Amino acid sequence: MSPLATALQACDMLLIDGLHAFDFTADEAGLTVECMDGRQLRRWSFTPEQIAAAIATGDEWQLDDANGAHRLVCMSAFRAPDDEQDEPHLD
Repeated sequence: MSPLATALQACDMLLIDGLHAFDFTADEAGLTVECMDGRQLRRWSFTPEQIAAAIATGDEWQLDDANGAHRLVCMSAFRAPDDEQDEPHLD
């Protein structure tokens, strides 16, 4: 597994070309990403070969496809606990 593929398995949010994306799938078929840019739905798709060829610079990755170079950052999103018992009751 490539370093980027490993990083993708551990993250739950991406920053791609300056846009935050929560809707992405990284598996043996590659990487697909969708997010809204204003009113426009943006989609990216990368093959396993493109993921393996990604170049790391610090915490940023450069992926190339037919449309050119893309900047990708793997991030962890902060999430509120789902358990309501953690919240104090306001009486």
